[in-house]
Amino acid sequence: MGRGITDRLRAAGATVAVCGRSTPEPGALPDDVAFFAADVRDPDAAAALVAAVVERFGRLDLVVNNAGGSPGTDAATASPRFSEKVLSLNLTSALHVSQAANAVMQAQDGGGSIVNIASLSGLRPSPGTAVYGAAKAGLINLTTSLAMEWAPKVRVNAVSAGAVRTELFEDYYGGPEGAAAVDASVPLGRVADPADVGNAVAFLASDLAAMVSGANLVVHGGGEHLAVHQHQQG
Repeated sequence: MGRGITDRLRAAGATVAVCGRSTPEPGALPDDVAFFAADVRDPDAAAALVAAVVERFGRLDLVVNNAGGSPGTDAATASPRFSEKVLSLNLTSALHVSQAANAVMQAQDGGGSIVNIASLSGLRPSPGTAVYGAAKAGLINLTTSLAMEWAPKVRVNAVSAGAVRTELFEDYYGGPEGAAAVDASVPLGRVADPADVGNAVAFLASDLAAMVSGANLVVHGGGEHLAVHQHQQG
Protein backbone atom coordinates (compact mmCIF):
# COMPACT_ATOMS: atom_id res chain seq x y z
CA MET A 1 0.00 0.00 0.00
CA GLY A 2 2.91 2.31 0.69
CA ARG A 3 4.06 1.96 -2.91
CA GLY A 4 0.63 3.00 -4.19
CA ILE A 5 0.75 6.11 -2.02
CA THR A 6 4.32 6.88 -3.05
CA ASP A 7 3.61 6.50 -6.77
CA ARG A 8 0.54 8.74 -6.62
CA LEU A 9 2.34 11.50 -4.74
CA ARG A 10 5.26 11.34 -7.17
CA ALA A 11 2.81 11.61 -10.06
CA ALA A 12 1.42 14.76 -8.44
CA GLY A 13 4.90 16.28 -8.41
CA ALA A 14 5.81 15.75 -4.77
CA THR A 15 9.33 15.10 -3.56
CA VAL A 16 8.87 11.88 -1.60
CA ALA A 17 10.82 10.36 1.27
CA VAL A 18 9.92 7.03 2.84
CA CYS A 19 11.11 5.26 5.96
CA GLY A 20 11.34 1.75 7.29
CA ARG A 21 13.22 -0.32 9.81
CA SER A 22 15.17 -2.17 7.11
CA THR A 23 16.93 -0.73 4.09
CA PRO A 24 15.17 -1.89 0.90
CA GLU A 25 16.91 -4.00 -1.70
CA PRO A 26 18.73 -2.08 -4.45
CA GLY A 27 16.26 -1.00 -7.11
CA ALA A 28 13.22 -1.54 -4.89
CA LEU A 29 12.52 2.19 -4.77
CA PRO A 30 12.44 4.70 -7.62
CA ASP A 31 15.67 6.68 -7.90
CA ASP A 32 13.94 9.93 -6.93
CA VAL A 33 12.56 8.56 -3.64
CA ALA A 34 14.73 9.10 -0.58
CA PHE A 35 14.88 6.39 2.08
CA PHE A 36 15.48 6.96 5.78
CA ALA A 37 15.95 4.08 8.22
CA ALA A 38 13.84 4.57 11.34
CA ASP A 39 11.72 2.64 13.81
CA VAL A 40 8.91 5.13 14.38
CA ARG A 41 7.69 3.23 17.43
CA ASP A 42 10.59 4.96 19.20
CA PRO A 43 9.75 8.64 19.80
CA ASP A 44 13.40 9.69 19.59
CA ALA A 45 13.79 7.87 16.27
CA ALA A 46 10.61 9.50 14.96
CA ALA A 47 11.89 12.94 15.92
CA ALA A 48 15.27 12.23 14.32
CA LEU A 49 13.53 11.07 11.14
CA VAL A 50 11.58 14.30 10.80
CA ALA A 51 14.69 16.34 11.53
CA ALA A 52 16.67 14.46 8.88
CA VAL A 53 13.98 14.99 6.25
CA VAL A 54 13.80 18.72 6.99
CA GLU A 55 17.59 19.01 6.95
CA ARG A 56 17.75 17.38 3.53
CA PHE A 57 14.77 19.03 1.83
CA GLY A 58 14.33 22.28 3.74
CA ARG A 59 10.67 21.85 4.71
CA LEU A 60 7.98 19.26 5.35
CA ASP A 61 4.57 19.72 3.74
CA LEU A 62 2.97 16.30 4.17
CA VAL A 63 3.32 13.32 6.48
CA VAL A 64 1.57 10.03 5.76
CA ASN A 65 1.55 7.71 8.77
CA ASN A 66 1.34 4.31 7.09
CA ALA A 67 3.10 2.05 9.61
CA GLY A 68 0.76 -0.70 10.72
CA GLY A 69 -0.42 -4.27 10.63
CA SER A 70 -1.00 -7.18 12.95
CA PRO A 71 -1.04 -10.97 12.85
CA GLY A 72 -4.31 -12.54 13.84
CA THR A 73 -4.77 -13.80 17.38
CA ASP A 74 -7.57 -14.58 19.80
CA ALA A 75 -8.20 -11.60 22.08
CA ALA A 76 -8.71 -13.95 25.03
CA THR A 77 -5.14 -15.20 24.84
CA ALA A 78 -3.26 -12.20 23.41
CA SER A 79 -0.26 -11.51 25.63
CA PRO A 80 0.38 -8.07 27.12
CA ARG A 81 3.59 -7.82 25.10
CA PHE A 82 1.75 -8.66 21.87
CA SER A 83 -0.92 -6.05 22.57
CA GLU A 84 1.64 -3.39 23.44
CA LYS A 85 3.51 -4.02 20.18
CA VAL A 86 0.33 -3.79 18.10
CA LEU A 87 -0.73 -0.56 19.81
CA SER A 88 2.74 0.91 19.43
CA LEU A 89 2.96 0.16 15.72
CA ASN A 90 -0.59 1.16 14.79
CA LEU A 91 -1.30 4.08 17.12
CA THR A 92 1.48 5.65 19.14
CA SER A 93 4.01 5.57 16.28
CA ALA A 94 1.70 7.90 14.34
CA LEU A 95 1.51 10.22 17.33
CA HIS A 96 5.31 10.32 17.66
CA VAL A 97 5.83 11.24 14.00
CA SER A 98 2.94 13.69 14.00
CA GLN A 99 4.22 15.53 17.07
CA ALA A 100 7.62 16.04 15.46
CA ALA A 101 6.06 17.04 12.14
CA ASN A 102 3.66 19.46 13.77
CA ALA A 103 6.52 21.36 15.39
CA VAL A 104 8.04 21.90 11.94
CA MET A 105 4.78 22.71 10.17
CA GLN A 106 3.64 25.23 12.76
CA ALA A 107 6.86 27.18 12.24
CA GLN A 108 6.92 27.22 8.43
CA ASP A 109 4.97 29.29 5.94
CA GLY A 110 1.96 27.38 4.65
CA GLY A 111 1.78 24.94 7.54
CA GLY A 112 1.29 21.36 6.42
CA SER A 113 -0.89 18.29 6.27
CA ILE A 114 -0.89 14.93 8.05
CA VAL A 115 -2.73 11.86 6.76
CA ASN A 116 -3.09 8.81 9.00
CA ILE A 117 -3.73 5.46 7.35
CA ALA A 118 -6.41 3.84 9.49
CA SER A 119 -8.68 0.91 8.63
CA LEU A 120 -12.25 -0.28 8.48
CA SER A 121 -11.20 -2.45 11.42
CA GLY A 122 -11.38 0.72 13.50
CA LEU A 123 -15.00 1.28 12.52
CA ARG A 124 -16.51 -2.19 12.96
CA PRO A 125 -15.91 -5.31 15.03
CA SER A 126 -12.55 -6.87 14.24
CA PRO A 127 -12.67 -10.48 15.49
CA GLY A 128 -9.26 -12.11 15.30
CA THR A 129 -7.51 -8.73 15.26
CA ALA A 130 -9.27 -7.01 18.15
CA VAL A 131 -6.23 -5.08 19.41
CA TYR A 132 -5.46 -3.91 15.87
CA GLY A 133 -9.05 -2.72 15.47
CA ALA A 134 -8.87 -0.89 18.78
CA ALA A 135 -5.61 0.77 17.74
CA LYS A 136 -7.08 1.93 14.44
CA ALA A 137 -10.17 3.24 16.23
CA GLY A 138 -7.81 5.17 18.45
CA LEU A 139 -5.97 6.50 15.40
CA ILE A 140 -9.23 7.80 13.93
CA ASN A 141 -10.06 9.54 17.21
CA LEU A 142 -6.51 10.90 17.44
CA THR A 143 -6.94 12.34 13.96
CA THR A 144 -10.00 14.36 14.97
CA SER A 145 -8.34 15.62 18.15
CA LEU A 146 -5.13 16.71 16.43
CA ALA A 147 -7.13 18.42 13.69
CA MET A 148 -8.73 20.63 16.33
CA GLU A 149 -5.57 21.21 18.39
CA TRP A 150 -3.24 22.01 15.50
CA ALA A 151 -5.50 24.13 13.31
CA PRO A 152 -5.26 26.42 11.45
CA LYS A 153 -1.67 25.74 10.36
CA VAL A 154 -1.90 21.94 10.14
CA ARG A 155 -4.69 19.84 8.66
CA VAL A 156 -5.00 16.26 9.96
CA ASN A 157 -7.10 13.61 8.22
CA ALA A 158 -7.36 9.84 8.01
CA VAL A 159 -7.97 7.28 5.28
CA SER A 160 -9.73 4.07 6.31
CA ALA A 161 -9.34 1.35 3.71
CA GLY A 162 -11.10 -1.96 3.64
CA ALA A 163 -9.40 -4.95 2.10
CA VAL A 164 -6.63 -3.83 -0.26
CA ARG A 165 -5.18 -5.88 -3.10
CA THR A 166 -1.58 -6.01 -1.93
CA GLU A 167 0.85 -8.76 -2.82
CA LEU A 168 -0.44 -10.75 0.19
CA PHE A 169 -4.14 -10.38 -0.62
CA GLU A 170 -4.76 -13.76 -2.27
CA ASP A 171 -2.74 -15.69 0.29
CA TYR A 172 -4.55 -14.00 3.17
CA TYR A 173 -7.96 -14.97 1.80
CA GLY A 174 -7.01 -18.54 0.94
CA GLY A 175 -6.11 -18.24 -2.73
CA PRO A 176 -7.81 -16.99 -5.91
CA GLU A 177 -11.28 -18.33 -5.00
CA GLY A 178 -11.28 -16.69 -1.58
CA ALA A 179 -10.01 -13.43 -3.06
CA ALA A 180 -12.73 -13.53 -5.72
CA ALA A 181 -15.36 -14.04 -3.01
CA VAL A 182 -14.13 -10.95 -1.19
CA ASP A 183 -14.20 -8.96 -4.44
CA ALA A 184 -17.77 -10.10 -5.04
CA SER A 185 -18.79 -8.98 -1.54
CA VAL A 186 -17.96 -5.34 -2.34
CA PRO A 187 -20.81 -3.33 -3.90
CA LEU A 188 -18.47 -1.77 -6.49
CA GLY A 189 -17.29 -5.24 -7.49
CA ARG A 190 -13.72 -5.27 -6.23
CA VAL A 191 -11.57 -4.41 -3.26
CA ALA A 192 -9.37 -1.34 -3.35
CA ASP A 193 -6.04 -1.28 -5.12
CA PRO A 194 -3.07 0.48 -3.49
CA ALA A 195 -3.54 3.21 -6.10
CA ASP A 196 -7.04 3.88 -4.75
CA VAL A 197 -5.57 4.58 -1.33
CA GLY A 198 -2.90 6.74 -2.96
CA ASN A 199 -5.59 8.77 -4.71
CA ALA A 200 -7.36 9.37 -1.41
CA VAL A 201 -4.13 10.53 0.23
CA ALA A 202 -3.28 12.80 -2.71
CA PHE A 203 -6.71 14.42 -2.51
CA LEU A 204 -6.48 15.06 1.23
CA ALA A 205 -2.99 16.52 0.78
CA SER A 206 -4.03 18.81 -2.07
CA ASP A 207 -5.50 22.30 -2.18
CA LEU A 208 -8.79 20.69 -3.24
CA ALA A 209 -9.09 19.61 0.40
CA ALA A 210 -8.13 22.97 1.87
CA MET A 211 -11.25 22.98 4.05
CA VAL A 212 -11.06 19.30 4.98
CA SER A 213 -9.58 18.51 8.38
CA GLY A 214 -10.55 15.95 10.99
CA ALA A 215 -12.12 13.78 8.29
CA ASN A 216 -11.90 10.02 7.87
CA LEU A 217 -12.14 9.19 4.16
CA VAL A 218 -13.39 5.63 3.78
CA VAL A 219 -12.09 3.70 0.75
CA HIS A 220 -14.05 0.45 0.63
CA GLY A 221 -16.14 0.42 -2.53
CA GLY A 222 -19.39 0.75 -0.62
CA GLY A 223 -18.58 -1.84 2.04
CA GLU A 224 -17.28 -5.36 2.46
CA HIS A 225 -19.57 -7.83 4.08
CA LEU A 226 -20.18 -11.55 4.15
CA ALA A 227 -16.97 -12.96 2.68
CA VAL A 228 -14.71 -10.94 4.97
CA HIS A 229 -16.78 -11.83 8.02
CA GLN A 230 -16.69 -15.52 7.13
CA HIS A 231 -12.93 -15.38 6.75
CA GLN A 232 -12.52 -13.69 10.13
CA GLN A 233 -14.63 -16.41 11.72
CA GLY A 234 -12.42 -19.09 10.14
